[in-house]
Amino acid sequence: MSLISQNPLQKRRLERSEADDDSDEGLGSPVAVGDEDGNETKSEKNRKKEKKRKKAKAPEAKENKEREEMKKLESSLFGALYALPQFGTEVEAADPDRDAPSFFVDRSAGDGEDDLPAYEEGLSSEDEGDNMVGRERRPAWVDEEEMTEVDISKVARLRKLRKEVDERVISGREYEARLRGQHAKLNPFTGWADMNRKAHFPGFSDNESDEEGGVDDILRNNDELVVKDNAKLLPGMLGFSRLIDANAQEPSNGPINSVQFHRNGQLMLVAGLDKHLRFFQIDGKRNPKIQSMFIEDCPVHKAAFLPDGSEVILSGRRKFFYSFDLVNATVSKIGPLTGREEKSLEHFEISPDSKTIAFIGNEGYILLISSKTKQLIGTLKMNGNVRSLAFADGGNQLLSSGGDGHVYHWDLRTRKCIHKGTDEGSLAGISLCTSHNSSLFATGSTSGIVNVYKRDDFLGGKRKPLKTIENLTTEIGEMKFNHDAQVLAISSRKERNGMRLVHVPSLTVFQNWPGPRFSLHYPRCLDFSPGSGFLSVGHAGGKVLLYKLHHYQHA
Repeated sequence: MSLISQNPLQKRRLERSEADDDSDEGLGSPVAVGDEDGNETKSEKNRKKEKKRKKAKAPEAKENKEREEMKKLESSLFGALYALPQFGTEVEAADPDRDAPSFFVDRSAGDGEDDLPAYEEGLSSEDEGDNMVGRERRPAWVDEEEMTEVDISKVARLRKLRKEVDERVISGREYEARLRGQHAKLNPFTGWADMNRKAHFPGFSDNESDEEGGVDDILRNNDELVVKDNAKLLPGMLGFSRLIDANAQEPSNGPINSVQFHRNGQLMLVAGLDKHLRFFQIDGKRNPKIQSMFIEDCPVHKAAFLPDGSEVILSGRRKFFYSFDLVNATVSKIGPLTGREEKSLEHFEISPDSKTIAFIGNEGYILLISSKTKQLIGTLKMNGNVRSLAFADGGNQLLSSGGDGHVYHWDLRTRKCIHKGTDEGSLAGISLCTSHNSSLFATGSTSGIVNVYKRDDFLGGKRKPLKTIENLTTEIGEMKFNHDAQVLAISSRKERNGMRLVHVPSLTVFQNWPGPRFSLHYPRCLDFSPGSGFLSVGHAGGKVLLYKLHHYQHA
């Protein structure tokens, strides 16, 4: 009975020991457990071998573990794009809440329009993804100058920057803005430098279309719809006021021989015997100097703008003359003229179309020069000496007078004299001028007599002038009509205060010019601004007097 009961137990022990050997757990067999003399069994040998194998595999397992940790760190830093998928495995879907975003915007090749948000201290990685787009951009640094504050009430010259009486401290940015505004107020835009801008002449705006902005300009300002420029100037008393001298910032050291306004009415040239050509910006308040040029070998007897405003022609008692290019700021010396022996080219006139310059030559010759090439293109010949010239009909005709007391009309297209008439009461004509529309012309003689003619009547054979003005008794140096031919200015260099303003419609002299308070000294040259708002007079003392004519609202 004992054998039967012991066999199943022994059989179970043997099966358990075999199972332990198959699983390599290193557990002892029942024989080994019951062994008391300490001899090594088969299970102990297997256990030692397993320990040695684990010790050999420990560095490799540690290296594999570190490699896995590095891959996880790189994946968290650079996203799923860094880790390439392996064949035979499935990529787990990314969780947007805990993994890297499924897309990003590359701004490295942008043009700067979509800038990255500025860095903020203390921003966590979780908030960074949520607030990257919607967060308001903040400056990357703070400029200390922007935090500056200026007390504009302490300094007297800064008090003009105040907008309120009790204003004291303003920021640095506001201070800079107010300084810029004050500079723009004191130095308005120099429109004379814009050669493409149209000059505004109030009397010639009837043909402007609404497409050019005429109606819009009226609706955008509060000016009077009936402008005084189009109204008739009344005779008798002339409304005017004396302004600061046009060349007050730099008077000339010698007599002034030429003054002329640019076509835009903001720039004036002044030239004289001190060999200087000066430019001033005329605003009636400060008249700042723009530029000065010294002509070493030529005291200037006459200087004039081309009507298109691109050049200045100046000459003296020399065989040559100069051309100053306003656009390129270059000076060119022209002459002596080929085939001519003139010793002086001091008197000239420029055609209204800016194509021809007519110089007075020797022995009754008139020299025609191309303003583009500065070459001699033709000559005209009078019977007597030439003393004065004037263009008419837009530059197609030329008037001349001289020592024989006649007025010649030349057609420049055919280079022939189309009319010759006697200037009544004149022994020698010394000056000529025509109105802008060429309907009137005036002649001045050495005796101070000024005759005003209607040109069509004169060409038709009527020799009688419309009016003979005898207010001056010395030779007439210069005459000029204003833009609408309502005022004629006449002057004499040899008489103190020798200047008169004539009301052309009534052919009477204004009674209050120049007035008892003002002295013109010895006037040598004069000019009206394009809109007749200003009248300038240069005299022998080296100053250019500037007057405002109140009837005309535009310079």
